[in-house]
Amino acid sequence: MYYFPPPNLGLWGGILWLFIFGLVVVIDLEHRLILHVVSIAGAILGMIFGSINHGVLNTIIGGAAGFGIMLVFYLLGNLFIKFLSRRRGIEIDEVALGFGDVNLAGVIGLLLGWPGVVAGIFVAIILGGIVSGFFLIVQILRKKYQANQALPYGPFLVSSVILLLYFSQSVN
Repeated sequence: MYYFPPPNLGLWGGILWLFIFGLVVVIDLEHRLILHVVSIAGAILGMIFGSINHGVLNTIIGGAAGFGIMLVFYLLGNLFIKFLSRRRGIEIDEVALGFGDVNLAGVIGLLLGWPGVVAGIFVAIILGGIVSGFFLIVQILRKKYQANQALPYGPFLVSSVILLLYFSQSVN
């Protein structure tokens, strides 16, 4: 069932978060960046909304968990790119995951709290995998496939939060 506004955000909170998430998606798709100013604003708002909905402790744990989980993925991605560069004997300029995505996961963790952030990251991974699979198939069929093509990850993180907030009664 679809809920607007989400029960735990209210009308203005729902509109505010849609605006912030819209900024993240548009800028990430166009420039492959998640701006620090948007992350800082999101962190402040995430702390406020998260504390109201989940309590201060669950909000802080959720933010730290979101940041920490994505930081591990960020570091593993860097190792993977270094491994591929050495194996292929060429320098790969792409990154597997940007640090803005790590910051965004922290913001999402503040908003969703603990343990909701785990579901948020899990859904983002599933969505990212599905869309990336379709993207690869389309690129192969169009004969335009190139190795190391990167897709921005922010839209998948945002989509997961929107799904959890707008299509479920509770994220707790």
